[in-house]
Amino acid sequence: MYKQAIDDETAFFVEGRQFFFIATADSNGNCDCSFRGSEQDETGKQQLAVFVENPKVVVFPDYSGNKMYNSLGNILVNPHIGMLFLDFPTASRLRINGVAEIIEDPNTYKHKWSTAKRYVRVTVEQVFWNCSKRIPKSP
Repeated sequence: MYKQAIDDETAFFVEGRQFFFIATADSNGNCDCSFRGSEQDETGKQQLAVFVENPKVVVFPDYSGNKMYNSLGNILVNPHIGMLFLDFPTASRLRINGVAEIIEDPNTYKHKWSTAKRYVRVTVEQVFWNCSKRIPKSP
């Protein structure tokens, strides 16, 4: 069973992760999966990988990368996105599915991510915790 919004416990978990995975697909249904991780700001402080703006919206930054634009290109033609969050020490797994949009203005969330080139804002449609079996526990 899934929820349609993020509660406080889930928001705390999401914002506590330093990385997550996203799944997107192009207009023909060809899938792509990408790793997204947090960066440090100019002072050396670790920035959020994902910001929970409200119970129905999460945002993550897009940094300079391999210049392939697979995920962002897919979002332009098919905005459906899946996000997978893992915590190995507690063997926890959370999924968020929703509809993504690209925010091109680098100043929109500059207060959160000073070095991001753009942002992805996801309107949440499904939130659910997955079974923790087979997630290796590690420190």
